[in-house]
Amino acid sequence: MTELDFPAASMAGMLVWQSLIHVPDDEVPAVLRHFHQVLRPGGPLQLLFHVGTESQLKTQGYGGHPMNVHVHRRQPDLMTTWLRDAGFKVEAHMLLAPEEKASQAILFARHQPYQ
Repeated sequence: MTELDFPAASMAGMLVWQSLIHVPDDEVPAVLRHFHQVLRPGGPLQLLFHVGTESQLKTQGYGGHPMNVHVHRRQPDLMTTWLRDAGFKVEAHMLLAPEEKASQAILFARHQPYQ
């Protein structure tokens, strides 16, 4: 996601569900800048991610398959800041099951031209 092989402004919209959960925090801003680069002006971006502040090493995947990846939980306010810094306007957000440990968030953002 840090080197998308698409021309600038070539995508009408992006659906990014659980795609950033394995990207370390220090790389997320660059990924969002790449999303901004390939989206057309005004193009929508929808993110779904795990809510929290911790990262966890996952060693077993669905079906018991071995794996070795980190799962990063993030706060919606932090993701909103990163999106704004990358050139997006956050238009709406929603918490799914906020009272549960496995809460998730959806952010709806739109590509804004850099000022």
